[in-house]
Amino acid sequence: QVQLVESGGGLVQAGGSLRLSCAASGRTTRNYPMGWFRRSPDKERDFVASISWSGGTTGYADSVKGRFTISRDNAKNTVYLQMNSLRPEDTAVYYCAVGSIVGGDWSRDMKQYNHWGQGTQVTVSS
Repeated sequence: QVQLVESGGGLVQAGGSLRLSCAASGRTTRNYPMGWFRRSPDKERDFVASISWSGGTTGYADSVKGRFTISRDNAKNTVYLQMNSLRPEDTAVYYCAVGSIVGGDWSRDMKQYNHWGQGTQVTVSS
């Protein structure tokens, strides 16, 4: 199975930026869609962003649209989440995931992903 390791989280001020990375090992993820989800305290895991297998299409939650950008470098087997104009409500543990469909499009459905990273904490202060 593929192993996913998120990094880049931390504590930032409101209005600041972070870039999260998700590095895969064990096998390539280049043929699969990838996604980012997040979980804030006492809440379910919510969709944040996703990207198709080729990087040709992307989708975002309304709450992050225009502020976050998902991208991937298939040669490096890595997906990124650039987070700008961060708000306190963005505070959460962020998880990356690999989709289950070869050649698949982006998806906001958590059930379409079958491998998950351990998560990285993002805290945005006022």
